[in-house]
Amino acid sequence: MLSPILSSPSSSSTPTSQFPHSFHSSFSFLTKPLHLPFTVSYKTAKKPTTNYSFKVQAMIEKEVAESQKPDTFLRESDMGSNVTSNSSSVRGRFEKMIREAQDSVCLAIEKADGGAKFKEDVWSRPGGGGGISRVLQDGAVFEKAGVNVSVVYGVMPPEAYRAARPTDNGNVKPGPIPFFAAGVSSVLHPKNPFAPTLHFNYRYFETDAPKDAPGAPRQWWFGGGTDLTPAYIFEEDVKHFHSVQKAACDKFDASFYPRFKKWCDDYFYIKHRDERRGLGGIFFDDLNDYDQEMLLSFSTECANSVIPAYIPIIEKRKDTPFTDEHKAWQQLRRGRYVEFNLVYDRGTTFGLKTGGRIESILVSLPLTARWEYDHKPEEGTEEWKLLDACINPKEWI
Repeated sequence: MLSPILSSPSSSSTPTSQFPHSFHSSFSFLTKPLHLPFTVSYKTAKKPTTNYSFKVQAMIEKEVAESQKPDTFLRESDMGSNVTSNSSSVRGRFEKMIREAQDSVCLAIEKADGGAKFKEDVWSRPGGGGGISRVLQDGAVFEKAGVNVSVVYGVMPPEAYRAARPTDNGNVKPGPIPFFAAGVSSVLHPKNPFAPTLHFNYRYFETDAPKDAPGAPRQWWFGGGTDLTPAYIFEEDVKHFHSVQKAACDKFDASFYPRFKKWCDDYFYIKHRDERRGLGGIFFDDLNDYDQEMLLSFSTECANSVIPAYIPIIEKRKDTPFTDEHKAWQQLRRGRYVEFNLVYDRGTTFGLKTGGRIESILVSLPLTARWEYDHKPEEGTEEWKLLDACINPKEWI
Protein backbone atom coordinates (compact mmCIF):
# COMPACT_ATOMS: atom_id res chain seq x y z
CA MET A 1 0.00 0.00 0.00
CA LEU A 2 1.33 3.43 -0.93
CA SER A 3 1.21 6.20 1.64
CA PRO A 4 1.98 9.76 0.50
CA ILE A 5 4.58 11.72 2.43
CA LEU A 6 4.52 15.49 2.33
CA SER A 7 7.72 17.34 3.07
CA SER A 8 9.43 20.56 2.16
CA PRO A 9 11.87 20.51 -0.75
CA SER A 10 15.27 19.04 0.04
CA SER A 11 14.20 18.01 3.54
CA SER A 12 14.49 14.50 4.87
CA SER A 13 11.19 12.65 4.77
CA THR A 14 9.49 11.66 7.99
CA PRO A 15 6.81 8.96 7.58
CA THR A 16 3.39 10.51 8.00
CA SER A 17 -0.09 9.67 6.90
CA GLN A 18 -2.49 10.86 4.26
CA PHE A 19 -2.48 14.52 3.27
CA PRO A 20 -0.83 17.95 3.48
CA HIS A 21 1.24 17.96 6.65
CA SER A 22 2.15 21.53 5.98
CA PHE A 23 -0.75 21.98 8.40
CA HIS A 24 0.78 19.87 11.13
CA SER A 25 1.91 20.98 14.55
CA SER A 26 3.54 24.16 15.81
CA PHE A 27 2.46 27.69 14.94
CA SER A 28 3.39 27.66 11.28
CA PHE A 29 0.75 25.15 10.24
CA LEU A 30 -1.77 27.76 9.08
CA THR A 31 0.24 30.92 8.52
CA LYS A 32 2.01 30.59 5.16
CA PRO A 33 1.66 33.61 2.86
CA LEU A 34 1.28 33.44 -0.93
CA HIS A 35 2.66 30.44 -2.83
CA LEU A 36 3.72 27.38 -0.90
CA PRO A 37 5.87 24.89 -2.84
CA PHE A 38 6.16 21.45 -1.36
CA THR A 39 7.18 17.98 -2.47
CA VAL A 40 4.93 14.94 -2.40
CA SER A 41 6.68 11.56 -2.34
CA TYR A 42 5.33 8.04 -2.50
CA LYS A 43 7.09 5.40 -0.47
CA THR A 44 6.05 1.80 -0.08
CA ALA A 45 5.32 0.85 3.49
CA LYS A 46 7.41 -2.34 3.38
CA LYS A 47 10.27 -1.52 1.03
CA PRO A 48 11.03 2.20 0.67
CA THR A 49 13.05 1.60 -2.48
CA THR A 50 10.81 3.38 -4.98
CA ASN A 51 10.50 7.13 -4.52
CA TYR A 52 8.37 9.13 -6.95
CA SER A 53 8.66 12.87 -6.30
CA PHE A 54 7.27 15.96 -7.93
CA LYS A 55 6.76 19.56 -6.94
CA VAL A 56 3.33 21.04 -6.57
CA GLN A 57 2.11 24.34 -5.30
CA ALA A 58 -0.68 25.46 -2.98
CA MET A 59 -2.07 28.92 -3.51
CA ILE A 60 -2.81 31.00 -0.41
CA GLU A 61 -3.31 34.75 -0.48
CA LYS A 62 -1.02 37.09 1.41
CA GLU A 63 -2.31 38.15 4.82
CA VAL A 64 -3.41 41.72 5.62
CA ALA A 65 -3.15 43.28 9.10
CA GLU A 66 -6.48 44.16 10.72
CA SER A 67 -7.24 46.54 13.57
CA GLN A 68 -10.35 44.68 14.77
CA LYS A 69 -11.27 41.04 15.22
CA PRO A 70 -14.16 39.96 12.97
CA ASP A 71 -16.95 37.80 14.35
CA THR A 72 -15.84 35.07 11.97
CA PHE A 73 -13.09 34.44 9.44
CA LEU A 74 -15.34 32.22 7.35
CA ARG A 75 -16.37 33.21 3.85
CA GLU A 76 -19.95 34.33 3.37
CA SER A 77 -20.59 31.20 1.28
CA ASP A 78 -19.76 29.11 4.35
CA MET A 79 -22.39 30.92 6.37
CA GLY A 80 -25.21 30.54 3.86
CA SER A 81 -27.23 27.76 2.33
CA ASN A 82 -24.17 25.94 0.93
CA VAL A 83 -23.12 24.79 4.40
CA THR A 84 -26.47 25.25 6.17
CA SER A 85 -25.42 27.98 8.65
CA ASN A 86 -22.38 29.27 10.52
CA SER A 87 -23.62 27.87 13.81
CA SER A 88 -24.38 24.42 12.47
CA SER A 89 -21.57 23.82 9.96
CA VAL A 90 -18.51 21.90 11.12
CA ARG A 91 -16.36 24.74 9.83
CA GLY A 92 -18.27 27.32 11.81
CA ARG A 93 -18.44 25.28 14.99
CA PHE A 94 -14.76 24.38 14.80
CA GLU A 95 -13.81 28.05 14.37
CA LYS A 96 -16.01 28.92 17.35
CA MET A 97 -14.32 26.21 19.42
CA ILE A 98 -10.75 27.26 18.64
CA ARG A 99 -11.46 30.93 19.27
CA GLU A 100 -13.08 30.11 22.61
CA ALA A 101 -10.10 27.88 23.46
CA GLN A 102 -7.72 30.74 22.64
CA ASP A 103 -9.68 33.14 24.84
CA SER A 104 -9.92 30.77 27.80
CA VAL A 105 -6.28 29.70 27.70
CA CYS A 106 -5.05 33.29 27.40
CA LEU A 107 -7.20 34.37 30.34
CA ALA A 108 -5.89 31.46 32.44
CA ILE A 109 -2.27 32.23 31.55
CA GLU A 110 -2.65 35.94 32.33
CA LYS A 111 -4.27 35.10 35.67
CA ALA A 112 -1.50 32.65 36.57
CA ASP A 113 1.17 35.15 35.52
CA GLY A 114 -0.31 37.89 37.66
CA GLY A 115 0.18 40.97 35.52
CA ALA A 116 1.58 40.37 32.02
CA LYS A 117 -0.79 40.65 29.07
CA PHE A 118 -0.82 39.07 25.63
CA LYS A 119 0.03 41.17 22.60
CA GLU A 120 -2.51 40.50 19.86
CA ASP A 121 -2.12 40.64 16.08
CA VAL A 122 -5.15 40.13 13.82
CA TRP A 123 -4.79 39.35 10.12
CA SER A 124 -7.08 38.37 7.26
CA ARG A 125 -6.89 37.40 3.60
CA PRO A 126 -8.91 39.11 0.83
CA GLY A 127 -10.48 35.86 -0.36
CA GLY A 128 -11.52 34.76 3.11
CA GLY A 129 -9.83 33.43 6.18
CA GLY A 130 -7.47 34.96 8.70
CA GLY A 131 -6.16 34.55 12.18
CA ILE A 132 -5.36 35.93 15.62
CA SER A 133 -1.85 35.65 17.07
CA ARG A 134 -1.30 36.31 20.77
CA VAL A 135 2.09 36.34 22.50
CA LEU A 136 3.06 37.10 26.10
CA GLN A 137 6.76 37.66 26.86
CA ASP A 138 8.86 38.31 29.98
CA GLY A 139 6.03 37.88 32.44
CA ALA A 140 6.42 37.10 36.12
CA VAL A 141 5.69 33.40 35.55
CA PHE A 142 5.96 32.86 31.79
CA GLU A 143 9.10 33.56 29.81
CA LYS A 144 7.11 33.25 26.60
CA ALA A 145 3.58 32.09 25.84
CA GLY A 146 1.91 32.01 22.44
CA VAL A 147 -1.64 31.07 21.49
CA ASN A 148 -2.61 31.34 17.80
CA VAL A 149 -5.76 30.61 15.82
CA SER A 150 -5.95 30.44 12.03
CA VAL A 151 -8.63 29.89 9.41
CA VAL A 152 -7.22 29.35 5.91
CA TYR A 153 -8.64 28.85 2.42
CA GLY A 154 -6.45 27.75 -0.46
CA VAL A 155 -6.25 25.66 -3.63
CA MET A 156 -4.67 22.22 -3.77
CA PRO A 157 -3.22 21.37 -7.20
CA PRO A 158 -4.45 18.18 -8.91
CA GLU A 159 -1.13 16.36 -8.44
CA ALA A 160 -1.45 16.70 -4.68
CA TYR A 161 -5.04 15.43 -4.79
CA ARG A 162 -4.09 12.36 -6.81
CA ALA A 163 -1.07 11.69 -4.59
CA ALA A 164 -3.08 11.98 -1.42
CA ARG A 165 -6.07 9.97 -2.67
CA PRO A 166 -4.68 7.63 -5.37
CA THR A 167 -7.75 5.35 -5.18
CA ASP A 168 -10.36 8.11 -5.44
CA ASN A 169 -12.02 8.63 -8.83
CA GLY A 170 -9.46 6.64 -10.70
CA ASN A 171 -10.95 7.56 -14.07
CA VAL A 172 -11.10 11.28 -13.26
CA LYS A 173 -8.30 13.81 -13.60
CA PRO A 174 -9.46 16.48 -11.16
CA GLY A 175 -8.65 20.13 -11.46
CA PRO A 176 -7.38 22.27 -8.60
CA ILE A 177 -8.92 21.28 -5.27
CA PRO A 178 -10.17 24.05 -2.94
CA PHE A 179 -9.31 23.37 0.68
CA PHE A 180 -10.16 24.75 4.11
CA ALA A 181 -8.05 24.44 7.26
CA ALA A 182 -8.50 25.81 10.77
CA GLY A 183 -6.67 25.30 14.04
CA VAL A 184 -5.49 26.55 17.40
CA SER A 185 -1.85 26.09 18.41
CA SER A 186 -0.01 27.06 21.58
CA VAL A 187 3.36 26.73 23.33
CA LEU A 188 3.78 27.91 26.93
CA HIS A 189 7.31 28.31 28.39
CA PRO A 190 7.43 29.12 32.14
CA LYS A 191 10.45 30.73 33.81
CA ASN A 192 10.72 28.40 36.80
CA PRO A 193 12.68 25.23 35.90
CA PHE A 194 10.30 23.16 38.04
CA ALA A 195 7.29 24.30 35.97
CA PRO A 196 6.88 22.39 32.68
CA THR A 197 6.45 23.66 29.15
CA LEU A 198 3.16 22.80 27.45
CA HIS A 199 2.28 22.48 23.78
CA PHE A 200 -1.16 21.88 22.29
CA ASN A 201 -2.62 22.01 18.80
CA TYR A 202 -6.06 21.09 17.42
CA ARG A 203 -6.93 21.38 13.73
CA TYR A 204 -9.52 20.54 11.08
CA PHE A 205 -8.85 20.11 7.34
CA GLU A 206 -11.37 19.81 4.52
CA THR A 207 -11.27 19.70 0.73
CA ASP A 208 -14.07 20.53 -1.69
CA ALA A 209 -14.80 18.64 -4.88
CA PRO A 210 -12.81 19.99 -7.88
CA LYS A 211 -14.83 22.18 -10.21
CA ASP A 212 -14.36 19.83 -13.16
CA ALA A 213 -15.17 16.71 -11.11
CA PRO A 214 -18.29 17.58 -9.12
CA GLY A 215 -18.87 13.94 -8.19
CA ALA A 216 -15.62 13.65 -6.23
CA PRO A 217 -16.22 13.27 -2.51
CA ARG A 218 -15.37 15.94 0.01
CA GLN A 219 -12.45 14.87 2.21
CA TRP A 220 -12.05 15.92 5.83
CA TRP A 221 -10.10 15.00 8.95
CA PHE A 222 -9.13 16.15 12.43
CA GLY A 223 -5.72 16.24 14.12
CA GLY A 224 -4.09 17.52 17.27
CA GLY A 225 -2.68 16.76 20.68
CA THR A 226 -1.40 18.09 23.98
CA ASP A 227 2.05 17.25 25.38
CA LEU A 228 4.13 18.12 28.46
CA THR A 229 7.85 18.96 28.49
CA PRO A 230 9.27 19.35 32.02
CA ALA A 231 12.90 19.80 33.04
CA TYR A 232 12.30 17.94 36.31
CA ILE A 233 9.94 15.08 37.03
CA PHE A 234 7.28 15.38 39.70
CA GLU A 235 5.41 12.13 39.27
CA GLU A 236 2.20 13.50 40.72
CA ASP A 237 2.27 16.29 38.12
CA VAL A 238 2.90 13.95 35.19
CA LYS A 239 0.26 11.51 36.40
CA HIS A 240 -2.24 14.35 36.77
CA PHE A 241 -1.51 15.58 33.26
CA HIS A 242 -1.83 12.14 31.68
CA SER A 243 -4.94 11.35 33.73
CA VAL A 244 -6.69 14.41 32.29
CA GLN A 245 -5.71 13.33 28.75
CA LYS A 246 -6.98 9.82 29.39
CA ALA A 247 -10.25 11.08 30.86
CA ALA A 248 -10.87 13.18 27.74
CA CYS A 249 -10.11 10.23 25.48
CA ASP A 250 -12.11 7.68 27.46
CA LYS A 251 -15.31 9.71 27.02
CA PHE A 252 -15.20 8.74 23.35
CA ASP A 253 -13.18 5.53 22.90
CA ALA A 254 -11.16 3.51 25.41
CA SER A 255 -8.56 2.79 22.73
CA PHE A 256 -7.81 6.47 22.10
CA TYR A 257 -5.49 7.19 25.05
CA PRO A 258 -3.06 4.26 24.64
CA ARG A 259 -3.06 4.71 20.88
CA PHE A 260 -2.55 8.46 20.92
CA LYS A 261 -0.08 8.33 23.82
CA LYS A 262 2.22 6.06 21.80
CA TRP A 263 1.71 8.23 18.73
CA CYS A 264 2.82 11.24 20.78
CA ASP A 265 5.94 9.45 22.06
CA ASP A 266 6.82 8.45 18.51
CA TYR A 267 6.19 11.85 16.94
CA PHE A 268 8.20 13.96 19.41
CA TYR A 269 11.33 11.86 18.92
CA ILE A 270 14.68 13.61 18.45
CA LYS A 271 16.41 11.07 16.25
CA HIS A 272 19.93 12.48 16.47
CA ARG A 273 19.70 12.40 20.29
CA ASP A 274 17.77 9.13 20.53
CA GLU A 275 15.39 10.70 23.03
CA ARG A 276 11.95 12.28 23.19
CA ARG A 277 11.40 15.99 23.57
CA GLY A 278 9.45 15.53 26.78
CA LEU A 279 7.12 13.22 28.67
CA GLY A 280 4.41 13.00 26.05
CA GLY A 281 0.66 13.26 26.22
CA ILE A 282 -1.57 12.57 23.21
CA PHE A 283 -1.12 13.16 19.47
CA PHE A 284 -3.34 12.16 16.54
CA ASP A 285 -3.71 13.07 12.89
CA ASP A 286 -5.81 12.26 9.82
CA LEU A 287 -8.76 11.08 11.93
CA ASN A 288 -11.74 10.57 9.66
CA ASP A 289 -12.70 6.95 10.26
CA TYR A 290 -15.18 7.90 12.98
CA ASP A 291 -18.36 9.95 12.89
CA GLN A 292 -17.57 13.59 12.09
CA GLU A 293 -19.74 14.90 14.92
CA MET A 294 -17.99 12.60 17.37
CA LEU A 295 -14.56 13.78 16.29
CA LEU A 296 -15.62 17.42 16.53
CA SER A 297 -16.80 16.77 20.08
CA PHE A 298 -13.60 14.86 20.86
CA SER A 299 -11.38 17.71 19.63
CA THR A 300 -13.46 20.15 21.65
CA GLU A 301 -13.11 18.02 24.78
CA CYS A 302 -9.33 17.80 24.32
CA ALA A 303 -9.00 21.57 23.84
CA ASN A 304 -11.17 22.19 26.91
CA SER A 305 -8.91 19.86 28.91
CA VAL A 306 -5.82 22.03 28.48
CA ILE A 307 -6.50 24.33 31.43
CA PRO A 308 -7.39 21.65 34.01
CA ALA A 309 -4.42 19.55 32.86
CA TYR A 310 -1.85 22.35 33.08
CA ILE A 311 -2.81 25.28 35.31
CA PRO A 312 -2.86 23.27 38.59
CA ILE A 313 0.74 22.22 37.87
CA ILE A 314 1.78 25.82 37.19
CA GLU A 315 0.13 27.06 40.38
CA LYS A 316 1.95 24.37 42.35
CA ARG A 317 5.43 24.93 40.86
CA LYS A 318 5.69 28.56 39.71
CA ASP A 319 7.13 29.84 43.01
CA THR A 320 9.34 26.84 43.88
CA PRO A 321 12.85 28.03 44.89
CA PHE A 322 15.58 27.00 42.44
CA THR A 323 19.33 27.35 41.95
CA ASP A 324 21.48 28.42 39.01
CA GLU A 325 22.18 24.72 38.39
CA HIS A 326 18.45 24.01 38.08
CA LYS A 327 18.08 26.89 35.64
CA ALA A 328 21.04 25.70 33.56
CA TRP A 329 19.46 22.25 33.21
CA GLN A 330 16.17 23.81 32.13
CA GLN A 331 18.04 25.75 29.47
CA LEU A 332 19.72 22.57 28.23
CA ARG A 333 16.31 20.92 27.88
CA ARG A 334 15.05 24.04 26.10
CA GLY A 335 17.89 23.41 23.66
CA ARG A 336 16.37 20.02 22.93
CA TYR A 337 13.03 21.74 22.36
CA VAL A 338 14.65 24.03 19.81
CA GLU A 339 16.38 21.10 18.09
CA PHE A 340 13.15 19.18 17.62
CA ASN A 341 11.20 22.16 16.36
CA LEU A 342 13.83 23.32 13.87
CA VAL A 343 14.96 19.90 12.64
CA TYR A 344 11.95 17.59 12.83
CA ASP A 345 8.69 19.43 13.38
CA ARG A 346 6.93 19.29 10.01
CA GLY A 347 5.09 22.58 10.35
CA THR A 348 8.18 24.52 11.38
CA THR A 349 10.56 23.08 8.79
CA PHE A 350 7.99 23.49 6.02
CA GLY A 351 7.47 27.14 6.88
CA LEU A 352 11.19 27.90 7.04
CA LYS A 353 11.86 26.32 3.66
CA THR A 354 8.93 27.96 1.88
CA GLY A 355 9.10 31.58 3.00
CA GLY A 356 6.42 31.47 5.66
CA ARG A 357 5.68 34.20 8.20
CA ILE A 358 8.77 33.97 10.42
CA GLU A 359 7.25 35.51 13.55
CA SER A 360 4.45 32.96 13.52
CA ILE A 361 6.75 30.06 12.71
CA LEU A 362 9.29 30.77 15.45
CA VAL A 363 6.92 31.94 18.18
CA SER A 364 7.00 28.38 19.56
CA LEU A 365 10.68 28.73 20.48
CA PRO A 366 11.73 29.82 24.00
CA LEU A 367 13.42 33.17 24.58
CA THR A 368 16.52 31.45 25.96
CA ALA A 369 18.20 28.05 25.56
CA ARG A 370 21.61 26.49 26.23
CA TRP A 371 24.00 24.01 24.65
CA GLU A 372 26.99 22.50 26.45
CA TYR A 373 29.55 20.25 24.84
CA ASP A 374 29.05 16.57 25.73
CA HIS A 375 26.89 17.24 28.75
CA LYS A 376 25.89 14.08 30.63
CA PRO A 377 23.98 14.19 33.93
CA GLU A 378 25.30 11.96 36.68
CA GLU A 379 23.39 8.70 36.98
CA GLY A 380 20.82 8.74 39.75
CA THR A 381 20.38 12.52 39.80
CA GLU A 382 17.05 14.23 39.14
CA GLU A 383 18.40 15.43 35.81
CA TRP A 384 19.36 11.87 34.85
CA LYS A 385 15.87 10.64 35.77
CA LEU A 386 14.32 13.13 33.36
CA LEU A 387 16.70 12.14 30.57
CA ASP A 388 16.06 8.45 31.21
CA ALA A 389 12.30 9.02 30.92
CA CYS A 390 12.83 10.83 27.62
CA ILE A 391 14.94 7.96 26.29
CA ASN A 392 12.65 5.25 27.65
CA PRO A 393 9.00 6.44 27.55
CA LYS A 394 6.98 5.33 30.56
CA GLU A 395 3.37 4.49 31.23
CA TRP A 396 2.45 7.12 33.78
CA ILE A 397 -1.03 5.91 34.65
